[in-house]
Amino acid sequence: MTATSEAGIAASPFHRGETELQARAGVRERVEHLGRTIIRDHMPEQHRELFGKLPTLVIGAVDGEGQPWATMLVGTGGTGGTGSMSAAGGFISTPDARTLLVAALPAPSDPVAPLLVPGAALGVLGIEPRTRRRNRANGKVTMAHDGRPAGAGAGGATAGFEMHVQQSFGNCPKYIQARTPLPRPRVPGEPRDEGRLLGEEALALVRGADTLFIATASARRPASEGHGGEGVDVSHRGGRPGFVQVTASGGGHRLTLPDYAGNNLYNTLGNLLVWPFAGLLFIDHESGDMLQLAARAELQHGGPELDAFPGAQRLLHLHVLHGRWRPAALPLAWTAPEFAPQLLPPAGS
Repeated sequence: MTATSEAGIAASPFHRGETELQARAGVRERVEHLGRTIIRDHMPEQHRELFGKLPTLVIGAVDGEGQPWATMLVGTGGTGGTGSMSAAGGFISTPDARTLLVAALPAPSDPVAPLLVPGAALGVLGIEPRTRRRNRANGKVTMAHDGRPAGAGAGGATAGFEMHVQQSFGNCPKYIQARTPLPRPRVPGEPRDEGRLLGEEALALVRGADTLFIATASARRPASEGHGGEGVDVSHRGGRPGFVQVTASGGGHRLTLPDYAGNNLYNTLGNLLVWPFAGLLFIDHESGDMLQLAARAELQHGGPELDAFPGAQRLLHLHVLHGRWRPAALPLAWTAPEFAPQLLPPAGS
């Protein structure tokens, strides 16, 4: 997505891939008007309020080969008197409407860890599953600090990073399962690499998932200034357990997701149309295990496979390239899901 111009006159917030899919869906003119209304070059107060109370943050970044990766950060803030995460214990702050400060960094074993360097393009997703609120922001890293003193006699700074926000926009609550995170200290296990064929634990997590996150980019090396529509996005996908279908294809595993009607912005799919690589994140809401996958994406707009998913507009095929399994990576457990209204059977059925 592109930012507003320096003169303050809003340019189109969409790049070529997004506009092509909007036109194909017959919503181009309407969505252009909508985008100019809801996509801002700063965080409005309600977005800042949500980021400030979240116990988790999903981020997406791109490595030197152009491969997007997604991860989830967890704040180390306090807990409320009931044992739930405290709204006052947030680890994200916004000193102004264009600055996001995150007091956390990925673990060294996380593929995203080496990517948070000044100038890097970044996408973040703030999602509160309990209320189904979610906001997205895109921009560039302006500072990162590992928390170690800079020199003799220097005081240690809080580990984390700063992002300059270039786009901020809300998303609808569709397909989000309502659940509440609870702190559960864990000792992370030894991470291991996944190949094109996933191991049994990884397969079980993917096949049973009701939620995943997907990071995409509009170019192999997206410009951190948003020129020409370049940037990084990270977004949410949800469904009933089993909505991600897994098949063996060409010596590796292929994940297939049905794509249903959404907000028609086509941020994720528009990116994949012009740069067909994605980073996937699956989390086990009970054990805190994390699976991060690199994948090559393929969009299918018709055919017999699509007919098997009533109501789906297209299929998104994701061919696994490699990945990382990280046992007990998250110090949280979530309550049982309350499925999104869109995923419940019709009344009386």
